Amino acid sequence: MRSLTVRAVALVAAVLTLAACGSTRVARIDPESVTDLSGRWNDADSRLVANALITQSIDATWATQFSAANGGKTPTVIVGAFRNRTLEHIPVQTFTRDLERAYVTTGAVRVVASVDERGEVRAERADQQMNAVAESRAKLAMEQGAQFMLQGDVQAIEDAQGRERVVTYQIDATLVNLETNAKVWVGQHKIKKYVDRRRIGW
Repeated sequence: MRSLTVRAVALVAAVLTLAACGSTRVARIDPESVTDLSGRWNDADSRLVANALITQSIDATWATQFSAANGGKTPTVIVGAFRNRTLEHIPVQTFTRDLERAYVTTGAVRVVASVDERGEVRAERADQQMNAVAESRAKLAMEQGAQFMLQGDVQAIEDAQGRERVVTYQIDATLVNLETNAKVWVGQHKIKKYVDRRRIGW
């Protein structure tokens, strides 16, 4: 009996030793690459959907119509809230940043700071009035107002059976004229993923 106990203790010790000797492998990959491990929403989805929606938006007629009606003036956009209506965690702030970046990259519109960002900028501007030399101070009441707001939501439809799962993400976006509340552009982009969780046999 004692011999059996000794062997059991030795076996447990060996298992713990092997576990302690395990290593973690880390490899750097291109941040722009499309990787998908879980089938859930990820950084590649955020970037690709943002690019697709902004391309749709810029290809529409609202921007050229605004410029034509305003002496060639470039329209100014603020990216508002995108609501996560799925059951999974989606970092919508990262998505709105991707939308802003995609808009700015086109050069077709101006993008102004969000509500949260404006608070910090205004505090800095107010501080300059007291502490910066006159010629370097940012002027008050010179903010660029937006004529349009982009907003929308993210939804997901999931179908699962056994180890297989299909999830469809639907991202709807609406560009609204802030003066008239008119919807000047409505866009949509979908991503559909098939996930097969294979059983591991030993």
